[in-house]
Amino acid sequence: MAKIWVDDKWYEVGADQSLLEACLELGFDLPYFCWHPALGSVGACRQCAVKQYRDEKDTRGRLVMSCMTPASEGARISIKDADAASFRAGVVEGLMQNHPHDCPVCDEGGECHLQDMTVMTGHNYRQTTYPKRTFRNQNLGPLINHEMNRCIQCYRCVRYYREYAGGRDLDAFASRNQVFFGRHQEGTLQNEFAGNLVEICPTGVFTDKTLKKHYTRKWDLQMAPSVCVHCGLGCNTTAAERYGSLRRILNRYNGHVNGYFLCDRGRFGYEFVRGEQRIKQTLARQDGKLKPLPKAKAIEQLGRVLPGNQKVIGIGSPRASLEANFALRTLVGPERFFSGMSDQGSHLVSLMEEILRQGPARTPSLSEIEISDAVLVLGEDVTNVAPRIALALRQSVRQQPMEFTDKLKIPRWLDHAVREAIQDVKGPLFIAAPSATRLDDAATATYRAAPDDLARLGFAIAHALDPQAPDVPDLAAGARSLAEQIAAALKSAKRPLVISGPSSSSAAVIEAAANVARGLAKAGQAVGLAFTMPEANSLGANLMGGGDLSAAFKAVEEGRADTVIILENDLYLKAPAAAVDRFLDAARHVIAIDYLSTPTVAKSELALPAGAFAESDGTLVSSEGRAQRFFQAYIPKDDIQQSWRWLIEMMRAAGRSEAESWSTLDDVIAALAQGISALAKITEAAPSAKFRKLGEKIARAPNRYSGRTSMLANINVSEPKPPDDPDSALAFSMEGYQEHPPPSLTPFFWAPGWNSIQSLNKFQSEIKGPLRGGDPGVRLIEPPETANGSFFSSVPKPFAARPEEWLLVPLYHIFGSEELSRQAPAVAELAPKPYLAVNSEDAAHLQVQAGDQIEVNLAGTAHRLPVAIHPDLPKGIAGFPAGVVSLEGTGLLAWSKLSRL
Repeated sequence: MAKIWVDDKWYEVGADQSLLEACLELGFDLPYFCWHPALGSVGACRQCAVKQYRDEKDTRGRLVMSCMTPASEGARISIKDADAASFRAGVVEGLMQNHPHDCPVCDEGGECHLQDMTVMTGHNYRQTTYPKRTFRNQNLGPLINHEMNRCIQCYRCVRYYREYAGGRDLDAFASRNQVFFGRHQEGTLQNEFAGNLVEICPTGVFTDKTLKKHYTRKWDLQMAPSVCVHCGLGCNTTAAERYGSLRRILNRYNGHVNGYFLCDRGRFGYEFVRGEQRIKQTLARQDGKLKPLPKAKAIEQLGRVLPGNQKVIGIGSPRASLEANFALRTLVGPERFFSGMSDQGSHLVSLMEEILRQGPARTPSLSEIEISDAVLVLGEDVTNVAPRIALALRQSVRQQPMEFTDKLKIPRWLDHAVREAIQDVKGPLFIAAPSATRLDDAATATYRAAPDDLARLGFAIAHALDPQAPDVPDLAAGARSLAEQIAAALKSAKRPLVISGPSSSSAAVIEAAANVARGLAKAGQAVGLAFTMPEANSLGANLMGGGDLSAAFKAVEEGRADTVIILENDLYLKAPAAAVDRFLDAARHVIAIDYLSTPTVAKSELALPAGAFAESDGTLVSSEGRAQRFFQAYIPKDDIQQSWRWLIEMMRAAGRSEAESWSTLDDVIAALAQGISALAKITEAAPSAKFRKLGEKIARAPNRYSGRTSMLANINVSEPKPPDDPDSALAFSMEGYQEHPPPSLTPFFWAPGWNSIQSLNKFQSEIKGPLRGGDPGVRLIEPPETANGSFFSSVPKPFAARPEEWLLVPLYHIFGSEELSRQAPAVAELAPKPYLAVNSEDAAHLQVQAGDQIEVNLAGTAHRLPVAIHPDLPKGIAGFPAGVVSLEGTGLLAWSKLSRL
């Protein structure tokens, strides 16, 4: 700690931070533009000037930039000093000379950092009258809108995009006294994290183009804390609504999880909630077609099907909440409940859960991944499967090089000096995957191989770390040398990390990753072991328990079940189409609860419209094992209601006693925590609906929320009472507590004078640190202090290509591979077209070129696809875009013949 003086009062602050960070942490209002807590200091904007004094006798002092000055012991500064205040006002006045005064029509208006800082400096009158500098804007694709005239040259955008996120197609182009921030030519920004420019930019240069289609000012949005549903990482988000529809998603800071940033799939995939595939009315099969049915009639129909029926089974979902899955499990009984994951997916997730529970290593949070100093990624394309991990890994490769700058006494927050010192040096990052990944440019070395060969590399690394691990005696010399290199790098690291997952559809890959972690743990190292998960609640669904999907199919086939309730699950993505067809056709009654019209819903007898994430409350368990609560942003229209509420209606129709005792979310959570010991701690994920602050609920809307009467004037000219929310401590209103609610109940960040997302610093216990009151969520899985178990010993044989057959492997894409986001128009526009990828040698053997049609025969079905040449693919392997080509349910990994057409 260091003792500093600010305007003649002393404070204790961290000694490893700048004066700007220290002042913001202490609660002072000190304006800035170029500084960002995740990017550090470069001193480009000169906006954070303060007066610094040598000692208590110095009355003159000198102006310094607080972002470039360390908070050293005894430092004396003044924020209020007239010279400093005048300097800051002059900087803003200079910026405003060319800034367009278009706040009323600017998308950033009302949440603009430039507006806040202009008011904070006291500048309110423009004295210049000459023409302003203007630029031509660029079309940067379907996600980001570009308005270059609003730029203040803070350089945040290019620093974030190029240095932090690893993008290369956005840059600063200078000519004389003008600087243009954009692409060398118009086109879609290629980086998977480009959407963060919306929050990085302190003005309105980069804004959300999807919001522009249904624009609403921040102060007119009703918001709720939520959790991203587009992968298993559990990034925290804010869901914002107006007029009964979801308008946008913003990043919600969680120091343990996503920090300041989201991936573009998580930010822009929300539009599926507004999409054409939504089910908004109860549907029943009439004359062979699904047609609207009044909700009351649907309840009557359930009353005829469910009471006394002993042949009802339930199929849950890894994308549904714990509460919805548990309600279904309770309705049908634990022995008649099935998790809803594919057989192979269920096996792999169960294996990963067992490894996480037994050890050998703790699962790191995303913030801990960022500070890992040597990483092995085995079998995963993390950029496309769990994108936020990839962004964390781009920061992890800086950890070892920054030890050099530590020796030079360069503070890590002094970003430009640190980067200048380490140049392009990167720490150890090794990526072993079936094909090239978007993270390869940051890797020390890469390895391309079939899943079995990836596993063999992992087993060899473990053996190099610990001779007690099984050896791989027939490993190729090149792979052996690489294994020894990786083992040496991991062994010499302070915080090594191993990342793996189910994307290669191989248990051996997961076991090999566990062996590597065990080898490091036995050597006494604080190793982390992180697994990706296929869907938002895959780990939670596995903790819930339930049978395999094939067992559900068998129950209907053998006549032990004739009524099937399917919860938020498209079975055609989990099993071969022919098997799903037989299953659904054999069932006497099929009841689907979902928010999207899927092929499974199309085969149902009764379809009940469920609330999507922004229309529901519930709990999801991330791949870290962190249970997190999400809340309704608004009450949905039509027949839509939360899945667990539909299931309570079913319990009531079936005459179940639980229907009388379950009326709120808290009732379901209490029963769940009591009934399943592995999930007992979910009650700690967020305060109950009874929570009050100063006797009030937490307001979902800002104080300036307007139009409450006019927006409903077509119904009633009198302002209606806001709807009650019995399921949370949040109010559907701007009336309520708004200052500093518990982090898990914070719907938005705002503080007096801070209308932009930069107001976050008022909610943190320290800059870049946890939120006041602790970051949201509770970890459910912690390994024992002494790891149990032994090394896995089933080393697979080397991959052997077959004559005239190819092993099909899924190739993941951030846009298109995930079920929900690919229904969002902007995301669908960026999804790849169907293709089948082979390497150059296999293409020559098949006598095909890029774009030629090829036939894939799989599970008795022929698929015709255009050829794509991927030189990085191993010989004998063919790849297809997961989610884009409908081969998911065909039992991968699978062999297939390929025929030229």
